Amino acid sequence: MNTSQTLKYIPENAEALTRQWVETMVVGLNLCPFAAPVVKNATIRYAVCEGNSAEAVVQAFLAELDRIQESEEDELSTSLLITPYALEDFEQYLDTLDILQMLLERSGLGGVFQLASFHPHYQFDGVDEDDISNWTNRSPYPCFHLIREGMMSRVLMNYDDPDKIPVRNIELMRELGREGLIKRYPPYADYIPE
Repeated sequence: MNTSQTLKYIPENAEALTRQWVETMVVGLNLCPFAAPVVKNATIRYAVCEGNSAEAVVQAFLAELDRIQESEEDELSTSLLITPYALEDFEQYLDTLDILQMLLERSGLGGVFQLASFHPHYQFDGVDEDDISNWTNRSPYPCFHLIREGMMSRVLMNYDDPDKIPVRNIELMRELGREGLIKRYPPYADYIPE
């Protein structure tokens, strides 16, 4: 079954498309060593921000931060805030990421939680926009991943050479190439440039 035919690449499908992306790409390719257990145990939350401004995203982030703080790790380990109606521009996304990071630090939760960033137009600093390495952080919609530091530390303690994870992921993207990525996750065809 062709996923891109069953789920159109539209904001209303943001949660379902992001869930498929996590399961197919992040877990399926083992891009993140702690993703598989949270998916298997259903302790990952997919939260969709319906707002269309950076201010709405900030409010949704604060609500997610409250939610995860009030939850036990075995019921909610991590939260992925998806913003299908806001922050399509990558520079605006990065500005908002800086604000969220500042709020996390000011709240005194900087050592308790951390943020990971994913965006359809993700571009590493100093890397060409078309470089396939950017696809390690390219998601169907702009996302902010709120991660428990303790959980991550425990997983990484049992992982050989965690510093090599990004290098391994970039090598994997290069091996797969554009066609391999689309074959693995057909919705990419809607937005991977040729």
